[in-house]
Amino acid sequence: MASNAFIIALIIAIWVAVMSAGVFMIRDGKESRRTVKALTTRLVLTVILLAFLVIGYFMGWITPHGVFMHAHS
Repeated sequence: MASNAFIIALIIAIWVAVMSAGVFMIRDGKESRRTVKALTTRLVLTVILLAFLVIGYFMGWITPHGVFMHAHS
């Protein structure tokens, strides 16, 4: 259950970084360093999320539930 909360928190943080980068790009224009920082933050959070998903799968913290397997049979 804690892994689900962590994943959801990371996804929300990624969306916040993307939205703030868009706002900074619109408000500041081409000279903004804040846009670059927000997109860098998004990239780092995405790498952390991907690493957590891969490690969680191999450690057994995250297990597939087979929804797609039953839909095609």
